[in-house]
Amino acid sequence: MSSNLEPAKVQTRMQRFWDSDVWWSFKSHKSAVGAAIVLALVIITAFLAPVLSPQNPYDLAALELWNAELPPIWIEGGQMPFLLGTDVQGRDILSGILYGTRISIIIGIASVAVSLFVGIGLGLIAGYYGGWIDNVLMRIGDVLLSIPTVLVAILVSSVVQQFLPPAFREAGLAAVLVFAIAMYSWVQYARVVRAQTMVERRKEYVMASRLVGTPARRMMFNHILPNTLTPIFVAATLNFGLAILIEATLSFLGVGMPPNQPSLGTLIRVGNQYLFSGSWWIVLFPSIQLCILVVAVNMLGDWLRDALNPKLR
Repeated sequence: MSSNLEPAKVQTRMQRFWDSDVWWSFKSHKSAVGAAIVLALVIITAFLAPVLSPQNPYDLAALELWNAELPPIWIEGGQMPFLLGTDVQGRDILSGILYGTRISIIIGIASVAVSLFVGIGLGLIAGYYGGWIDNVLMRIGDVLLSIPTVLVAILVSSVVQQFLPPAFREAGLAAVLVFAIAMYSWVQYARVVRAQTMVERRKEYVMASRLVGTPARRMMFNHILPNTLTPIFVAATLNFGLAILIEATLSFLGVGMPPNQPSLGTLIRVGNQYLFSGSWWIVLFPSIQLCILVVAVNMLGDWLRDALNPKLR
């Protein structure tokens, strides 16, 4: 009996989604649909990089120096299969972009997930209990927000790398970047959740749950948290694009991913050194990919903010 009900429940939920205002808003918003299609193509091609790429840019044995600085295929001197040309090491630009995009997306998703976990937890605690706990957590957040984002990330990344053993510094750079970005981003989620929690805890259903002896942990996560998810979804979407930009900035400044495991920021940093020598394609195409990725994410975030805002319905 229960096994027959499960597909019906899933179908009912899907039908509710197709009939919801959010889906109607998405279908009628041409820029959101276009951004979603572009973002989906970028993510799919990035994670299918081993299948689509003509070369593994991480395999040094596959790099041939006589193929260095080949121009794109439509320019005289270009060769197949290097559609977008090669860099000074003979690395295929298209392969580097696909693999680098995958690294940037993974770091962006991981940093948003970590900052969400920390920010939601601390925001619930600060808003529910208040008092000195709220003051301490929010003052820590104020200190972090008073420092520019990139400086916080550089400081955290540099300090953490110094504590890692030399053998693990290069291998653990991705985790260090995630930690460095999350150290700043959690404050925004904590403030949003704290504000919503302070409103929700004064409502009748919360007071009634307290009277019947509901534990504080269950109260926060089962009753209050679901009512704070709408602004969290919007903030997470917008911060995903910001996290990718921060990672690209750190890699461009030399404190991010190494050249043998390049992200989009690393590719731009390497290509920038040869911009005025005539090899413009080395920096141009990774920059275009980064712009497309971030703009698509931000356009979706802007639509989601408008779609979930009850004042605009």
